[in-house]
Amino acid sequence: MAKIKTAYYCQKCGTQYPQWHGQCKNCGEWNTLVEEIVEKKSSHYDILGSGKQKIINITEVETGTEIRLKTVSEELNRVLGGGIVLGSVILIGGEPGIGKSTLLLQLALKMKKKILYVSGEESASQIKMRADRITDVQNPNCFLYTETSIEKILMEAKNLQPDLMIVDSIQTLQSQLLESAAGTVSQIRECSGELIKFAKEKNIPVILVGHITKDGQIAGPKVLEHMVDVVLNFDGDRNHLFRLLRAQKNRFGSTQEIGIYEMVTQGLKEIKNPSEILITKKFEELSGNAVAVTLEGNRPMLLEIQALVSTAVYGTPQRSCTGFDSKRLNMLLAVLEKRAGFMLGAKDVFLNITGGIKTDDPALDLAVIAAVLSSNEDLAISEKYCFAGEIGLSGEIRPIPQIEQRISEAEKLGYEKIFVSNLNKIPKRKFGIRIEEVSKIEEFHEKLF
Repeated sequence: MAKIKTAYYCQKCGTQYPQWHGQCKNCGEWNTLVEEIVEKKSSHYDILGSGKQKIINITEVETGTEIRLKTVSEELNRVLGGGIVLGSVILIGGEPGIGKSTLLLQLALKMKKKILYVSGEESASQIKMRADRITDVQNPNCFLYTETSIEKILMEAKNLQPDLMIVDSIQTLQSQLLESAAGTVSQIRECSGELIKFAKEKNIPVILVGHITKDGQIAGPKVLEHMVDVVLNFDGDRNHLFRLLRAQKNRFGSTQEIGIYEMVTQGLKEIKNPSEILITKKFEELSGNAVAVTLEGNRPMLLEIQALVSTAVYGTPQRSCTGFDSKRLNMLLAVLEKRAGFMLGAKDVFLNITGGIKTDDPALDLAVIAAVLSSNEDLAISEKYCFAGEIGLSGEIRPIPQIEQRISEAEKLGYEKIFVSNLNKIPKRKFGIRIEEVSKIEEFHEKLF
């Protein structure tokens, strides 16, 4: 085999060096030089054919629906846009212990397809122990391969010809063509490139698990997210039961869908109607609680907002948020004080979205305001009321998108009144819920209390 030509590139400025140095002489950064392949004469595993392409006019291109592989998880199918497209490469990232491997192992065990599960992190006995705990159903066509060499993995995959290939995780793989350690930028780029070529050539979908950094980004080069077809983010709070599956990128469908799971002893359980689970059934009405009608992608659901307002014991008032943007809360408190005259500058304000759910929907503003005012005045809000509206800097209540879906969801769950902006164009049809339209915070406060 011909010698592989490599060079060292600075990951900050891109300067090329023939050998490794501790410091880049161009930008002055330390430990940023990474080995990369410059010219590859031959490979251990040749998967590209010698097919010739020609230039064609766009009007001559025939379009058709993609062939999709349906999974056993309806939530995953929804997020992907109807299933896994053949030949696609899916990258799923998330915090350690959030349930990435559990979700994919459940798919491998319950799908009636030939599946190759490649693990570079666990032994076959560890995977089997987890499989026995997750489900009694055992897929006879589920094959395990514990290996980190990309050349051996692709050779075995070529011989097996699976319907789906799962790789856990991309950061553990390494190519023999590079001398750098597994998990480095060059190794991740080379291994992912080989897997993508394999998926496209053999028309076999591949799911990659990706580690994330402390900043929440998928570890490795950013180009990895550009190379794959779908990027999924699996997030949630490890101290809570619920997990959210979001699509950050999807070449074959919408990125507006969301999947919700609950972590139980037997693995991950799909949540069909999250609103009924996320709303606490209370035996008595308490102050500081309000229900928001939010929209995660195209999926409406109701969240419970809890607020606690108390006199500041120390000199500087505290502001604490769980599941909500703290800067957004500070803005809403400033609007309440400036536009509506509520003196909250000397009080501690604590805000929590129950269930460990994190969302940035501006329609939560009205429910946050309601919960804060309820706690401040110690007046309970009826558990049959819900809220959907965005607050502007001048104290006006602004319209929100897809109001009809939100009203229908609140009506379906038995709520009697929903507060919305009077600027929303509400359909003429009759709803079984009373719609209270408000324009300013002062008017909202008067109608609520």
